Amino acid sequence: MADTPTQPTHLAHALLLRSHSPTTASRLFREKIQQKPLLLRPSSPPPSNARASRQRARAAKLARRKTQKPKPLSAKAKRILGVHEVPKAQRKYVIFEGLNRMWGGYMRDVLGAGEGRQVTAQGAGQVLVSADFHGAEVEVVRSRCVSRVGLRGIVVRDTKFTFEIITKANELKTVPKEHTVFRFEVPLAEKTEDGEETAQQPKPLVFELHGSQFENRAPDRANKKFKLHIPPDL
Repeated sequence: MADTPTQPTHLAHALLLRSHSPTTASRLFREKIQQKPLLLRPSSPPPSNARASRQRARAAKLARRKTQKPKPLSAKAKRILGVHEVPKAQRKYVIFEGLNRMWGGYMRDVLGAGEGRQVTAQGAGQVLVSADFHGAEVEVVRSRCVSRVGLRGIVVRDTKFTFEIITKANELKTVPKEHTVFRFEVPLAEKTEDGEETAQQPKPLVFELHGSQFENRAPDRANKKFKLHIPPDL
């Protein structure tokens, strides 16, 4: 008695029998449908999503960098920690005398005084406004506050509105720039550690600085264009 073909129980098998022989339909059903692997989690993304995967990996890497990078301190945190304050143990005039000698050499290079050039008030004005005054020895010659007149010391901090100076009495003074005229000297000869000049040179250059027209931070003055103003009545 010949074997009668069994009726397919799967819809896909029945559809394959309509277009293929029973042997071919059984093979295709077994290989393409029954034994087809089910990839619940593919090992690699398809080619179409490779670019998006690289972008996600790059964004995750940048996010890790941002979390590892420490945030800068705020102005309030700097005040609490005293980042810009001079420690009391270092508030000594002798410590900053070396800085003053370095500043003298810096100003001679800026003004070109060591190259034999003639320094004039008109030519030196544009250079002085963009110079750094950390280490300069300044003296208050005019001020609306009479008690500040005669105050002299080395600048240890140049802020937007004040000069912090250390006096010979080892006192740290904060002098506002507003309504104050400062005088400072630029020696034309380098001084030794004892404060004596190494050679016979002309008298030092003397300048006066109007603090009201100088209310800028030291880094901001380098690119700032200053205009002539009528000095205030002190």
